Amino acid sequence: MDSITLYDNDKMAKLTIKRLSPEEEFPDLSQHNNHMAKVLTQDMYTKLRDRATPNGFTIDGVIQTGIDNPGHPFIMTVGCVAGDEETYEVFKELLDPIIEDRHGGYKPTDKHKTDLNPDNLKGGDDLDPNYVISSRVRTGRSIRGFCLPPHCSRGERRGVEKMSVEALDSLSGDLKGKYYALKNMTDAEQQQLIDDHFLFDKPVSPLLLASGMARDWPDGRGIWHNDTKTFLVWVNEEDHLRVISMQKGGNMKEVFNRFCTGLTKIETLFKDKGTSFMWNEHLGYVLTCPSNLGTGLRAGVHVKIPNMSKHAKFEEVLKRLRLQKRGTGGVDTAAVGGTFDISNADRLGFSEVELVQMVVDGVKLLVEMEKKLEKGQSIDDLMPAQK
Repeated sequence: MDSITLYDNDKMAKLTIKRLSPEEEFPDLSQHNNHMAKVLTQDMYTKLRDRATPNGFTIDGVIQTGIDNPGHPFIMTVGCVAGDEETYEVFKELLDPIIEDRHGGYKPTDKHKTDLNPDNLKGGDDLDPNYVISSRVRTGRSIRGFCLPPHCSRGERRGVEKMSVEALDSLSGDLKGKYYALKNMTDAEQQQLIDDHFLFDKPVSPLLLASGMARDWPDGRGIWHNDTKTFLVWVNEEDHLRVISMQKGGNMKEVFNRFCTGLTKIETLFKDKGTSFMWNEHLGYVLTCPSNLGTGLRAGVHVKIPNMSKHAKFEEVLKRLRLQKRGTGGVDTAAVGGTFDISNADRLGFSEVELVQMVVDGVKLLVEMEKKLEKGQSIDDLMPAQK
């Protein structure tokens, strides 16, 4: 059993406490259903317990959210987070198998592809507005040189905010906008952002709370949006930045074009300040949760498909198209009036253009199926092959 030396600040007396063994500290994961619990063994924990990233993030910080949140029998959560960019390398014995399991067999030797050229998207400007209510594309970005939200200090969080606001204030034209710091927001501004469905509030999810992402709330957090309210950036929520492009109707091509243009301009502004977004050839863009590695991208539309959503083959069609459904109020909400939020299921191993293309092509097919079902016709001839 190791010992740790501490000092009493008042008396400066040297104190020694005993450090418990890995066997005594290993968490009880017998009732857990998440990717972390599936992979972590006592031998692995023993091997990783004495490691730390250069910023001091340990294996216990990586796995805490998965310990505190056992998961659901039918919903496999990830169960771990990164505290900094180096986490994915220092604890790769744990994280590589989790990433492979979560991202459909993505191996430690695989290379991720990035494509933020909107000209490579085919179509997307012709989704039927009678069915597609709104379109959006969002992703996260982490700024190199700062710890991630589960491990950053107050000063680092404020540094991320300062650098982000300076970069965003430099945007011009259609992207020109304003930043609203959560701690300085007036009641009127807050109500307007709530009405616009823009405001993110203090995390209540046990997954985020256990990860330490709500510390010092609301210090260092805020929301920026352009004047037309079609390009939005959240600062210091689950990731350093959450970037969203959105608008009413079915012109996903226009949404994606604005998304790519805005992201590219923001990264250029950061590079001018001597830093960049966290990225590498294997993981793509590095984010807090392993589920969001790669593109971190979720392209989605709110689409009204009351007949198709009741069809016996709805779930099978979504699976074949590599799409997922949510209620329009978020992941845990029910659909209202047959209106669903349909988005890409993948993040890693496909480029941004490929993922948006899957959504465009898939939603077109779902609308086509809906139209046939409205007429009482079969959709068997429209069943897609597995993508």
